Amino acid sequence: MAEHNPYVDDLSRGIIRENPVFRLLLGMCPVLGVTAYFINGLGMGLATTAVVIASNVVIASLKNYIPAQVRIPCFIVVIATFVTMVEMVLQAFQPALYEALGVFVPLIVVNCVILGRAEAFASKKPVLRSLVDGVGVGIGFTLALGILALVREVAGQGTIMGPDPESAILLFGEGFEPMGLFGQPPGAFIALGLLLGLANVLFKKLNI
Repeated sequence: MAEHNPYVDDLSRGIIRENPVFRLLLGMCPVLGVTAYFINGLGMGLATTAVVIASNVVIASLKNYIPAQVRIPCFIVVIATFVTMVEMVLQAFQPALYEALGVFVPLIVVNCVILGRAEAFASKKPVLRSLVDGVGVGIGFTLALGILALVREVAGQGTIMGPDPESAILLFGEGFEPMGLFGQPPGAFIALGLLLGLANVLFKKLNI
């Protein structure tokens, strides 16, 4: 009988069984707000991944020194520190992406995905397991944003890697009529609903 590996469970949990978007419906503001284009969804996913990994590691390292009565404010301070660092990096090296993501970058501070992992996992588990958990949750969140953004951009624009016309890849001919609805807020809800339905069917068939 194969030995149970907690690190594999920690990694796969956030990607599949407890995917923040497709299973738990967490972090809906950036999920719906920045996924009109694939590059924006990918950028937000990677920024959130960096914050959740770093905050998990720091909180797991300091958990024995944080009084229980003020743990949530302390967690928020840690998360806000890393969000500020990620924001500065984006602003310096990816100004176009920073502008496209807008207010959703600082709002990572209050993303319930990150605070939830800090409270439910990092504050109770060792550092290495908290790091692996952060990686799994980050990958799961990034995959969900990337898939939703890909569906919306392909259906709504007929491109990948837009909106910059120099980098955008046209997928269809001139006769293609994009469904502009998918580039709008109502289209985000429709696309997410369809993907949630598809995910539920797959998870049910795979007994996950």
